[in-house]
Amino acid sequence: MASNPNLRVRPKGTVGQVHDVTPATAGWTYVGFALHRLTAGETIGGDAGDQELCLVLVGGKGRFSVDGDDFGELGERMSPFEGAPWAVYVPMGSAWTAEASTDLELAVCAAPGGGEHKAQIIAPGRHPQITRGKGANVRHVHNIMPEDDGAAHSLLVVEVITPQGNTSSYPPHKHDQDNLPHESQLEETYFHRLNPPQGFAMQRVYTDDRSLDEALVIEDGDVTLVPRGYHPVATTAGYDLYYLNVMAGPRRVWKFHNAPEHEWLLK
Repeated sequence: MASNPNLRVRPKGTVGQVHDVTPATAGWTYVGFALHRLTAGETIGGDAGDQELCLVLVGGKGRFSVDGDDFGELGERMSPFEGAPWAVYVPMGSAWTAEASTDLELAVCAAPGGGEHKAQIIAPGRHPQITRGKGANVRHVHNIMPEDDGAAHSLLVVEVITPQGNTSSYPPHKHDQDNLPHESQLEETYFHRLNPPQGFAMQRVYTDDRSLDEALVIEDGDVTLVPRGYHPVATTAGYDLYYLNVMAGPRRVWKFHNAPEHEWLLK
């Protein structure tokens, strides 16, 4: 069996930049993920360079600008468990700034840029909440940048709330083959939050041949890397789970393959 590929990334501290996943640190090609925890009045920013970015307000409010255009103060929820997200799309070659109006938890989702996409605000309600599954497999999905919105070159961004005791990303599915129309190749990060925060969840990342087979204990603020394989999640009793997914690959299509031995759960 392969050695542990360090698929669980712990936060580095509690303030400032607590995550900085890049293709180089993850050992892959497309997806980047950073997380900043700011106090009111703090400012951060950057240049997208050859990437495109989706800035997701996980919790808190801030004032945003892209290439000098003031987008105003955005955000309303103080916690990711309090409603739909606000986000900002930053195209390749653009500079951005964010000034925290309150304590602000800001995710910076990154993937290769391209095309003529425009900077824009992605407000709550742009994509309706979707509830998937039934029974102990129910979860609530907010698409931020789905494949059918045409707003990006390669980024796919979505967040999911999984109620206590439920499974998610389940039945197990994968998207690691560039084999459309059957399956797309997408790297993926999961950024996890728990409510209450002292809880934990479980995530397994594994391939059919078990050359990759890791069972991870997920705590509040962790990031999971999914380079390939199936990647189901299970919450524990008493603790709701939030996760923010970033996906990207050679084509901006989300087409997954279910683990055949578990597909009966969909019937």
